[in-house]
Order: sequence, then structure tokens, then C-alpha cells
Amino acid sequence: MVLCYPSSPSKFAATLACFFGGVALFAFGVHHSYINIAPQQARTKARNDFVKDRLRKKYGK
Repeated sequence: MVLCYPSSPSKFAATLACFFGGVALFAFGVHHSYINIAPQQARTKARNDFVKDRLRKKYGK
């Protein structure tokens, strides 16, 4: 089995660059996920309220 550890400083630098690039992309995705949580929760609440009101009107409860 071949060792995966970089054998030269330039390979090690490339490995670190790829690692930090991946971390940056992950952090970007997490950030945008949290930005979009409030609108999604608002849509879900509005949909639930609509269904509850519709059922109250239909069945009279």
C-alpha cells in the first residue's frame, strides 16, 4: 500500500489548500442554509395555518 502523506512541501501545501478550500465551501453552504431557515419556517407555518382554517371551515370545529 502506498502512503498518502505528501512527500514534498509543495504537495503538502496543495493538500492544505484543498482542505481549506473544502472547509470554506462547507462554511458557505452552512451560512446560506441558516439564512434561508426563517423564510422556510414562515412558509410552513402559513401552510399549516391555511390547512387548519380550511378544516375548521369544512368540519365546523
